[in-house]
Amino acid sequence: MDSESTVTTCYRHPKVESHLRCTRCDRYICPDCMREAAVGHQCVECVKEGARSVRQARTAFGGRISTVPVVTYTLIALNVLAYAGELVRPGIVDRFEMLGRGLKGENGGHYMWEAGYSSYYHLEGVVDGEWYRLLTGAFLHLPPTGGTFGILHIVMNMLSLWNIGRVVESQLGRIRYLALYFLSALGGSVLVLLLAPDTPTVGASGAIFGLGAAYYVMARRLGADMDQVNRFMAGLLLWLVISAIATSWQGHLGGLLSGAVVTVAYAYAPRDKRRPFVQAGACVALLALLVIVTMAKVAELTV
Repeated sequence: MDSESTVTTCYRHPKVESHLRCTRCDRYICPDCMREAAVGHQCVECVKEGARSVRQARTAFGGRISTVPVVTYTLIALNVLAYAGELVRPGIVDRFEMLGRGLKGENGGHYMWEAGYSSYYHLEGVVDGEWYRLLTGAFLHLPPTGGTFGILHIVMNMLSLWNIGRVVESQLGRIRYLALYFLSALGGSVLVLLLAPDTPTVGASGAIFGLGAAYYVMARRLGADMDQVNRFMAGLLLWLVISAIATSWQGHLGGLLSGAVVTVAYAYAPRDKRRPFVQAGACVALLALLVIVTMAKVAELTV
């Protein structure tokens, strides 16, 4: 009498007959569950487990390699959306621009601060607890007919962000790049608060100057040909001088210095397990310094 052969089935699809085993876990797998491997075939779960165990490629500064500058695209989109909001509701600028100290009248008008103001006015700005202005002002820009540049203000800034941001993001990775951007923006606003607290300012220029500083520091660390990089920095510094006449040079300088500090920490942190902690620690330390300086200045202005 003939003995009946044992039927083997796929471990993921029990109703499907299978005669091939996964070379890693030795379980039976059907054609739908097969994945090509260096030797034979593996099941879906083993392929996923193997991918988790493979060390992810990193940039020279510890960031994950990414081919799509998602953060840069997102930042540009946020700036453009904020600008559209300004066009629909111009009052957004007065409400969210960077302003250290100002006065708001009972009629809703906004005025420069002056000592001994009457009860008709009340304080507004960072000194009145509106700390969000330190960051929201970096996403606003001059209206089409406003200031020296008008609509060129946002056009120039977004073109700069597009050109510089993609390069910096590809080297730093998304998380480090995002931290750099926001600390540069914050550093620019804090220097405005320190040196020109009564002057309302808007624009992403502080953050972009921070990216410019990062571009320079990274190029030196990587041993790049510095001729083109030096020409870029010369143009950036020239614009910093010109901005003393036309725009907020304090915001530009604050962003430049903050970006340089952060990127030096990124670039020269030890290349071992301590690197992410050193880099994160530097960012936290700078953030703490900016907060302390802001608190001290607010206390001085409210005396």
